[in-house]
Amino acid sequence: MDTRIRRIYSPMTESGFYILFCLQTPQHGYGISQKVKQMTGGELVIGAGTMYGTLSKMEQDGLIAFEREEEKRKLYRITALGQEVLETECRRIERLYKNSKGETVK
Repeated sequence: MDTRIRRIYSPMTESGFYILFCLQTPQHGYGISQKVKQMTGGELVIGAGTMYGTLSKMEQDGLIAFEREEEKRKLYRITALGQEVLETECRRIERLYKNSKGETVK
């Protein structure tokens, strides 16, 4: 991962994290928003502007790619670069969690 991508996506916004996480299986924007709402018990609701702006930016940066169109909805999937960014963020979050519990990260 190059420094530009690392600088833009680390740390990730909560919305960005969930969008990328949901795209581990092909999904469209509305489906992502519904899944995030369900996963967070309604605590995070991603608005259309945020959703489509983030999808566009992530596609432009190579983190996600257009998969196919289904019933006039664009389905996207995570790319290898997106998976690397997601894994990096997961490790960062895990480190934060462990440190908050007084554990040393190995």
